[in-house]
Amino acid sequence: MADDLSAVAHFLYEAGTLKNARRTGWWMAGVRDPESVAEHSWRTSLIASVIAKLEGADPARAALLAVWHDTQEARTGDVNYLGKKYLPGSVDPRQVTADQTAGMPEIIASAVREVVAEYEDKESPEAACARDADKLECMLQGLEYKAQGHQNAQRWIDNSRGRLTTETGQRLAEELLAQDPLDWLRSALGEGRD
Repeated sequence: MADDLSAVAHFLYEAGTLKNARRTGWWMAGVRDPESVAEHSWRTSLIASVIAKLEGADPARAALLAVWHDTQEARTGDVNYLGKKYLPGSVDPRQVTADQTAGMPEIIASAVREVVAEYEDKESPEAACARDADKLECMLQGLEYKAQGHQNAQRWIDNSRGRLTTETGQRLAEELLAQDPLDWLRSALGEGRD
């Protein structure tokens, strides 16, 4: 292959740091070892594909947008909403992505920049689905943390739910709120809910 893949290899190592980057907002809810950015992005991608399929959008595209939506945090870290209040200006994810993809073969770099821009521009149906998936995943994680005894997670549950825009996202939120986080296991085992 004529293209130099060294910048791509660098990025793949960089992306791996997201497996260790914690979602810092959960510390305020009392969660000592919250999920990583990578864990959040993985489930967000699954949710995005589900929402998109039910909304009549492209599930693969929505999942792709969700996969890339927080990759910039490999460089910026996960700055929660309170922390952003004290930053001198907001960091544009498009600029971070441009820096991350510098030196990559243009076919890769431009594709990644386009995906991030589509997510940030919030205009396509797939972007709406991916953005709702991001909020729904946060709500879902909050429900799981609350079930583990972190009652302060309710704030994240409420805020995330209130920011959903798709009909499917809102319907899924209602269903998640009606269930216990282990109902899936009881169902798989053929047990009733206690």
